[in-house]
Amino acid sequence: MDRVRLATAAALFTVLAGCSKSEAELKPEPATKTEPAASAAKAPVQGPLVLARGVRIVHAGAGADAAAVVRDERARARGDGRDLVVYVGATWCEPCQHFHRAAQNGELDAEFPNLTLLEFDLDEDRDRLTRAGYVSQFIPLFAMPGPDGRASDRKFEGSVKGSGAVANIAPRLRSLLRP
Repeated sequence: MDRVRLATAAALFTVLAGCSKSEAELKPEPATKTEPAASAAKAPVQGPLVLARGVRIVHAGAGADAAAVVRDERARARGDGRDLVVYVGATWCEPCQHFHRAAQNGELDAEFPNLTLLEFDLDEDRDRLTRAGYVSQFIPLFAMPGPDGRASDRKFEGSVKGSGAVANIAPRLRSLLRP
C-alpha cells in the first residue's frame, strides 16, 4: 500500500511541477528562418511527424533510388512498430483520390492502426519504380516491399471508380498485410 501512495505522490509531483512553468517559459522560441506555408506543405516528409496510431502517408520525395527510399522507410516503420506498404497512385486516378482522401481524413485509422503508406506518383516516379520492380497494369498499386526495398510478389492493383473505391481497396489491403 505504501508503494502505491509513494508512486501516486511522485506522479502528482511530476504533473504539478510541469504545470508550474510560466507562460513565457512555455512559449516556443521564434523560428530563425521563415518559409512560405506553401513550400512547407509540398516538402516531402522525411520521417514520422506524429506518433499517433492510424494510417500515416509518407511522400517518397523526388529523385532518389526508389529501392533505397523504400528500404530506409521500411526500417523506420519497423522501428516504430508499423507496417509499410508502397502505394503508387496518380493525381488523375479516381480510386486513388477516394482512398487518399479517406486515409488523410482518418477514416481508415481504426481498421489500419499501424499502417504507413510510402506514396509514389506514377507520373513522376515511373522510371525509378520500374527499376525497383513496382510495376503494374493498373493503379493504385499497393505492394509489400522486400528487405532490399524492391517489390515483393505480394501486391494488388486497381480498383473500382466512384465512392465504392475505399470499400473495394480496404479488404484487399487487409489481406496484403497478413503474413
